[in-house]
Amino acid sequence: GAGLAWPGGWAGAGLLAGMVLVLVPLGRLMLRSRWLVCGCALLLVLAVVRPVPVTRALGAWPPAGWRFVMCDVGQGDATVLAAGAGTAVVVDAGPDPDLVAGCLDRLGVRRVPLVLLTHFHADHVAGLEGVLRGRAVGAVQTTALAEPAGQAAAVRRTAAEHRVPVLTAAAGERRAVGGVSWEVIWPPAGGGPVGDDGPNDASLVLSVRTGGVRLLLAGDVEPAVQRELLRRPGGAPRVDVLKVPHHGSAYQEGEWLRRVAPRLALVSVGADNEYGHPASRTLDALRGTGALVERTDQHGGLAVTGGPAAGRGGAGEGKGAVPLGVARER
Repeated sequence: GAGLAWPGGWAGAGLLAGMVLVLVPLGRLMLRSRWLVCGCALLLVLAVVRPVPVTRALGAWPPAGWRFVMCDVGQGDATVLAAGAGTAVVVDAGPDPDLVAGCLDRLGVRRVPLVLLTHFHADHVAGLEGVLRGRAVGAVQTTALAEPAGQAAAVRRTAAEHRVPVLTAAAGERRAVGGVSWEVIWPPAGGGPVGDDGPNDASLVLSVRTGGVRLLLAGDVEPAVQRELLRRPGGAPRVDVLKVPHHGSAYQEGEWLRRVAPRLALVSVGADNEYGHPASRTLDALRGTGALVERTDQHGGLAVTGGPAAGRGGAGEGKGAVPLGVARER
């Protein structure tokens, strides 16, 4: 993350030579002062390590032109799709209102036309208050399976307190807001979960497009649903970015991951969690598809940039692929 673009060719070589000619004699002068040497050493450490307070103060986060951000909310999910100046669609709200609110504040999000909650487990919905607090929110949309019942009731109660309507989504629904569009590809209307884990397998699965970047936000669906998606048209779309299901759990359908073949796989996971997420075999399977894997427990929030201005640190590009970059919050 501590890098600056440098021009190539003769222009870059000339600039480098000029800087050397200036810096060498300047360095000799600086060596005569202990305080200047210490100050320069400190600046060098800050520039290379880039501690979070410094990057925030300098405005290095979020990167310019971000299209998608996976917030660092510990062991849970909260993701953000840019939809215009100060505007975003939020998918899941994490387990802690303050953590998701902080993420949205740092992104400058003041208006949320829609909050999509993939399912009602607490690590995806308990932070909803933090999204609604101090922001103009149009609606909350959820999966049809209202389990666990206590969390589903809490979501409706929190939304009612902020006078925000709660809607239900189903496969086939398509929406677009401010340059981002998506289709719900799971669960089917009127259909229950396929697998044994009801709430996880009833997760909303969203196929998203923004600025030519294709994303698949897969909630916590497990192998039974992933196999069912393989049988459905559009259920395993080839994408640029995959939000890895269930925090990188070991329960994944390998053929589904191979069919999706993401260039960039993002895992939202808490450090030292008791579930062993993400599983090494899942990470190996993702890397086996050619994906670059990034994790919030190691690098904090993750931002995806795409299009002609995509930043460095990008995922591999094939013929005709949109340039893709990923930035780390820390």
